[in-house]
Amino acid sequence: MRILIDSLGHSRLRSLGPSSAAIPASEALRAGLGAVIGLAAAAGLALLVAPGLWLGIYLIAPFGATSVLIFAAPNSPLAQPWPAIVGNTVSALAALLVCRLVANPLIAVPAAVGLAITAMALCRATHPPGGAVAMTVAIGADTIAPLGPGFAFLPVAAGTALLVGIAVLYAHATGRRYPFRQFGEPNTHGTADPEAPERLGLTEEELSGILVRYNQSLNLGVEDLARLVAAAEMQAASHHTRAQTAGDIMSRDLVTVAPDAPLHDVAGLFVRHGFTSLPVVDGENRFLGVIFQLHLIARVHADVGRDGRLSRAGHALRAADVMQTRLPVATPDSPIAALLPHLAASDTDAVPVLEDGRIIGIVTRTDLIAALARESLRPDNH
Repeated sequence: MRILIDSLGHSRLRSLGPSSAAIPASEALRAGLGAVIGLAAAAGLALLVAPGLWLGIYLIAPFGATSVLIFAAPNSPLAQPWPAIVGNTVSALAALLVCRLVANPLIAVPAAVGLAITAMALCRATHPPGGAVAMTVAIGADTIAPLGPGFAFLPVAAGTALLVGIAVLYAHATGRRYPFRQFGEPNTHGTADPEAPERLGLTEEELSGILVRYNQSLNLGVEDLARLVAAAEMQAASHHTRAQTAGDIMSRDLVTVAPDAPLHDVAGLFVRHGFTSLPVVDGENRFLGVIFQLHLIARVHADVGRDGRLSRAGHALRAADVMQTRLPVATPDSPIAALLPHLAASDTDAVPVLEDGRIIGIVTRTDLIAALARESLRPDNH
């Protein structure tokens, strides 16, 4: 019995700890810097519109809560532009209505928050900071109510829209995506097929039904669920393969190019060897990036001048001008299961294998397919 009590106590203590996965310090700093930029812009707007009231009235505290969501949790359904802008706006309108009808703040504050929650839910715009917007309006009714419904649009709607706009630009500038894509959105090829790793055979209605059944509609979007199910299926599939590493299947005899190699020479290597990717290395074989054939074609198409010559700011394009540097890499000990999600994505044809910053091999889609084909032919898999 004592063991059972101790076990239950330990379980309860664990439930009080962090429930989210750990994130890199760089990601935490990225989110924090984004909030600094966004709130500084919101403060500037408030100061410009109402210099005498900007701090106490026009720079409302809920903007800080909105910043947490759109910069630190941009994939959340609660952080998308519609719930952020509409949720904050209807919450302010709901609170202004309550303040007009109810004078007692002990009643007005909870009633304003309750009506705001109802209004957000009906508008499919649930945004937690909206509750704080409603409370801010109700608590400061003496100062805010005289401003009328216009307060809901300036500063609330305008300030939130400004934060969202900065979040979109900041996400693009830092290699993230916001707003998050919707289910059925065209893929990177511009066609209607889902990305290869996300072809589940489930419709949007079926995925939505799963979210409703488990009361997760506010925690996950349909696209999020599709990605998680696909990732889980891919991970489960990896359990049925023999333990192999990137070092077991990688191509070792590499053809590489220097960063200053002319694109004409790079194109010649693609034609000669039939590759879809070429690593870029310096004189000491340190890895610098990868040139993908599709990216090369796109860049050449974009940079061909009217005279038919390749140029960038008047200079001939080199390998360093078109190589990709932000891409997944592996070590010789990386399991091939870890490479599956990357190589199944349409924009990654190969994963470089590095050791002490130097490239020692590369795993292409062809290498991976060959390894999986050999695995499927093993007698114990039939």
